[in-house]
Order: sequence, then structure tokens, then C-alpha cells
Amino acid sequence: MPRSHTGPADIVSHDNGDWTLFNPIYNQAALRRIFDLCTGYKNTYIPDSTLKQDRIPIKELRAKGELLSDKDWLLRIILLESFAGMIAGTLRHLRSLRLLRRDGGWIHILLEEAENERMHLLTFMTIAQPTWFTRALVLACQGMAYNLLFLTYIFAPKVVHRFVGALEEEAVRTYTRCLQDIERGLVPEWNNAPAPRIAIDYWRLSTSATLLDVIKAVRADEATHRFVNHCLANLDQKLDFNPFALAEASAEIRGTKAGFTREESADFARRTQQSLLAAGEQK
Repeated sequence: MPRSHTGPADIVSHDNGDWTLFNPIYNQAALRRIFDLCTGYKNTYIPDSTLKQDRIPIKELRAKGELLSDKDWLLRIILLESFAGMIAGTLRHLRSLRLLRRDGGWIHILLEEAENERMHLLTFMTIAQPTWFTRALVLACQGMAYNLLFLTYIFAPKVVHRFVGALEEEAVRTYTRCLQDIERGLVPEWNNAPAPRIAIDYWRLSTSATLLDVIKAVRADEATHRFVNHCLANLDQKLDFNPFALAEASAEIRGTKAGFTREESADFARRTQQSLLAAGEQK
């Protein structure tokens, strides 16, 4: 079942120092610049004076590279959503089988996240109808990312969770800016565009939902993934339980906080357990 798509989703970053992967050149700013370069995104601010013109010069702004078209946004989104997401769940599942013991609630939430990301991709694929070039980029991205993250997770799972948290920060940022462009009338192809049927069924949206509603729902999911992965990166990977095995944090917390510290995770799990026990005693 998908998580609630209501509630805030702010652009927040985790204070994890100046690194994301082992090599110090791979900080969040560098990764963002590379991704922006690959997808042609310049984050150019369009002043209100331009928006107030009788005819917004969208074609001219796109020609100068100052504005993304609907196809450009879809390319950026598809590359984000196609990132390999089964690594952590797969390796922890194999570890649980190998050690003949339970996993402390990690496997379920990681596989749920992978399935959620797959639904994001399928939703946007119904809109995009990707070209051979897009498919080639997805193939290259998956081929490199899966193997690199697979090997990294074996030796340093915290690094991978932190990296995924940073990647989800970029996803929240991407969807936030996409929403801003749509609401400002800078992506006219998506003005009042209906939500795909797959999105209506998955997020249980109203039949009159628009693509704007879908993107808000996807952004809320990405904020949850950001929050969860930063939380998991702060835990002892061998000893700690998943603090969200019994209940997840509220939509407001997931949308406005980068992640819990290890102590906050333990406190959240303890309070959740006490709340469930108290509720059981009242029945």
C-alpha cells in the first residue's frame, strides 16, 4: 500500500559533512552538477516581469536552455526513477537467510521502497514514451549504479544509505521545481493534464486528478525515502532494528526533517511500542 501523499515536502539536506561516497570529489554539489549537466537543467530563475507578458516566451526560453520542456523534465525524472533500488533489500535478505535469523524489520521497508520507485517509473513511462536514447541512458545508469552500489553495500552499507538519501534530496528538489514551473505556466503541455490511470489506482486519487496531483504524490514518496535512508545511515547496520517496523513517522516529520539520529530512532521505536501495547491493553 502506498504511503499517504498528503503533507509537506520541503527541500532539506542532511548535515553529513562534505562527502557522499569514498572519493571526496563525490559530494552532493558535484553530483548535482553532473546530473544537471546530463539533463540540461540550469535552474534559471524566470522573473515575474516575464510571466506577466501577454505571451510568455516559452519557446525562446527553451531554445536558450533557460527552461525545460515537458520532454526534458520527463528525461530527468526517468533517469532519477530508474536508479537501481533493490540492492539493500536483496543483500539484507540474503544475509538473513545466511545467518538463519530475522532482519529486524529492514527487508520489508527496503523492498517496499524499491517497489514504490518502480511504480514512479511506470507512471511516468506512460506519459513519456521514451526514445532509444533515453532507454540507452537508463541502461547505462542501471549498469554502472547497480554494480557500484552492490559492491559498496557489501563493505559500507552506511555509505550507500547516505548516498541514496542524498539522491532522494535531489528527487525532492527536482519535483519541487517541476511543480513550480507547472504552477507558473512554464510547462503548458501539462496544464490540466489528466493523471494516468495507473497513478489514480496506485495513490487512490480522485478520477478528476491531474498530473500536478501525481507529481505532488511522488514528491511526498521521495521525501519519505530521503528521511528513511538518512535514518538508516545513522544506525548500527548489524545490531539496530528498523525504527519504522511497527509504524512510520508522520507525514509532517518525513516531509520536513532530513532524518532521525540513532538516539531519536531508538526513542521513536520505544514510544511506538509503548503506544501499541497501551492500545492493545484497552481492547
